[in-house]
Amino acid sequence: MITAVNATKRFGQITAVDHVCADIHDGSVFGLIGSNGAGKSTFLRMIAGILSPDEGTVRIDGADIFENVPIKQRFFFISDEQYFFSNCTPAEMKNFYKRQYRYFDEARYHKLMNGFGLDENRKIRTFSKGMKKQVSVICGVCAGTDYLFCDETFDGLDPVVRQTVKSLFAEDVEERGLTPVIASHNLRELEDICDHVGLLHRGGILFSRDLDEMKLGMFKMQCIFSAPLAEDAWQGFDILRMEQRGSLYTLTARGSREALQDKVAAMNPTFCELLPLTLEEIFINETEVAGYDIKKLLF
Repeated sequence: MITAVNATKRFGQITAVDHVCADIHDGSVFGLIGSNGAGKSTFLRMIAGILSPDEGTVRIDGADIFENVPIKQRFFFISDEQYFFSNCTPAEMKNFYKRQYRYFDEARYHKLMNGFGLDENRKIRTFSKGMKKQVSVICGVCAGTDYLFCDETFDGLDPVVRQTVKSLFAEDVEERGLTPVIASHNLRELEDICDHVGLLHRGGILFSRDLDEMKLGMFKMQCIFSAPLAEDAWQGFDILRMEQRGSLYTLTARGSREALQDKVAAMNPTFCELLPLTLEEIFINETEVAGYDIKKLLF
């Protein structure tokens, strides 16, 4: 498990990460979200042992990460700005990673390179941004590590490749307990893969929650009524958000699904349906405290 306790990192007068506390459990897919400059990349570099915290601790299974070679062999870091050796090929990078990671799966590497249509012997400097990220992802999932740290990994990938990469992550989570930590500024990229999400804002974590717990007892409904409703019609509902456009009411409420449906049915709607909540909608409802506007934070 990765544990950060009051982790803080400063660069001169700028506090990039400000007393962050977080637990990332093994076998989960942790999404680290926030606007540009929120501290996501700095935090990832701290848990990857590239940067040491100025205050607090960042540990894996109780061991400090910075300059700890045995611990660093347990994770693979895919940075936002891809780095490869000068004038090298994917095959040469594969040989390098084989020496660093004892469980590197060479057979799987060849299979994925062929599946993605990438030439192992072509100079990486001639690849597009998306192709370079594909090489990094392939090396990352083939390294056989316990953790995979991804900084804006889906940025620059086309939709088909993006879904393929997510499938690779999900496969490794299921089969060998891989723990991906994925930083992104875009909620929509993470909502179909993450089971736990932390929101960073101005260097600190606004909150960190399990998605299933967040979804539990929260429902979105659309209803149409033949006549206007009285102002007190929704008394007894735990309404989080409601919009009205003519006779159409769209509301997000907490409570039992059956109880909510029974209450609405008693109001004789001409139409009523439950709608799935997106990750963005969940966060909007959970963060409307202390004046935070999730849309301004993330988009």
